[in-house]
Formats: sequence, structure tokens, C-alpha cells
Amino acid sequence: MALWDTEIYDSARRPSPFVEELLALVKYRDLIVQLVSRSIKTRYKRSVLGVAWTMLSPLLTMLVLTLVFSTLFRYPSRDYALYVLSALLVWNFFAQSTLAAMNDLVWSGGLLGRIYVPKTVFAVSAVGTAMVNLLLALVPYTLIALALGRAPRPAVLALPLPVLFAAMFSVGVGLAFSAAAVYFADVLPTYEVLLTAWMYLTPVIYPMELLPPTVQGVLRFNPMYYLVESFRSILYEGRIPSGRTLGIGFAVSVAALVLGWWVFTRKAREYAYRV
Repeated sequence: MALWDTEIYDSARRPSPFVEELLALVKYRDLIVQLVSRSIKTRYKRSVLGVAWTMLSPLLTMLVLTLVFSTLFRYPSRDYALYVLSALLVWNFFAQSTLAAMNDLVWSGGLLGRIYVPKTVFAVSAVGTAMVNLLLALVPYTLIALALGRAPRPAVLALPLPVLFAAMFSVGVGLAFSAAAVYFADVLPTYEVLLTAWMYLTPVIYPMELLPPTVQGVLRFNPMYYLVESFRSILYEGRIPSGRTLGIGFAVSVAALVLGWWVFTRKAREYAYRV
């Protein structure tokens, strides 16, 4: 072989971890599909109801919340059921995907020590799995809405946009907390507690209008507020969210994704020795 035909590896020309991880993720996109498929099959492998649990879980939660809070918030029970369920869909998507991203990375330490895979693949596949569950959960929501006389309106065609924002936000948050979970074992249980508090600080089960104006102003700094409102506007109210809601939702999603990606990838080369 001639000298000029030899491929020379120059570590100084290696791209930044931010870019390198992104390129690797694109290269391993088939692995993401396999991990999503495995997660879906494994989760319901020994379940009698199987995938139906994905549909039943938010419905059972909605039923309990409706029985407990519909009178308290002076909402007709039929309206309150859809009001809560429209928000629970996106909240469950966010909570399940971020928790799964952290668990998958921490419990895959043996795999990372044996073979190379882009570390971000676990967070992205977790969000992909949650997205499949979200699509399945939309089926019973639609059936309940039809039964209660609330047929889907043309605004539902805009739903992929807030779904995309929720996915971006979830990947960013999942990556940021996953990076911390690799180094500190207490991060995962702490995040579970944080999620509970976060849900009650988000208008999932209560109307924002019932709160004092000053409290409403504070809660609008919660990024999940804009994602919940986008879903609720489309599914429950049958209208396209306002430009302000979509604009802020997009901005916080992009910011979370970029920040989470940067936090995660700057130490990604060390994770195989930590988990």
C-alpha cells in the first residue's frame, strides 16, 4: 500500500462531543428502532391485557381525579374528565420518557463497557417508546370524547407540533438528569419526588383561572405549562393554540434540548467507567 493511501487518524481533528454524539446517533438510528421495539415488547410480555394497559393507565388516573376533584373545582364531571385527560396525556409522556431515559442509561452500564454505542441512544429511544404509548393513549381519548359529544375538530391536525415540542423537551431534560444520575445514585429517586411536585405546579388537574393572578404569573415560568396548554387547546377546546403559547413552547423545548445535549455529551466519554 502506498503511503498516500494510508488513512491517518488525527485526534486533534476529532469533532466536539456535542457534534460527535449527534453524528453517531444518526449512524445508529436503526438501534433506536430496535430499542423502542424491545421496550414495547418487554413491558407487556407477561401482561394479560398487554398493550391495552397503555390505554387504561391514563383512563384509570382520570377516573380517580374526576371523582375526587370535579366537585372541588366546580366542573361538570364529563367536562372535567376530558379536561384532565387531555393534560395527562402529555404529562405522562414527559414523566415516563425522562424516567426511562435515566433508568436505561444507569442499568446499561455492562453494555457500555463491552461495545460502543452512542450514549444518547437511551434517552432518544425512551422518548420514542413514550411516543408510541402516547399514540395508543390517544385512541381511548378519542372514543371518550365521541361518547361525550365532543367530536375531534380540524385543529387536531396541528397536534404533531406540540408532540414534537414535548419530545424535544423530554430528550433535553432526560439527558441532563441522566448525566447527573451517572455520578450520583440519589438523583433518580430525587427526580421521582420532583416530578410529583412538578405535576402539582402544572395546571394538569386544576384550571389556571382559579388561582390568584400573582400565582398564575409565577406558574407561567413553568415550561410544562405551555406544553400542557397546547395539548389542551387542541384536544379539549378544539382550537389551535395561540401563537404566544406555541412560540414559548418551541423556545423552551429547543433550549432544553440544546442545554441537555451539551450537559450530557461533554462527559459522555466517561460514562462507560461510571455506570
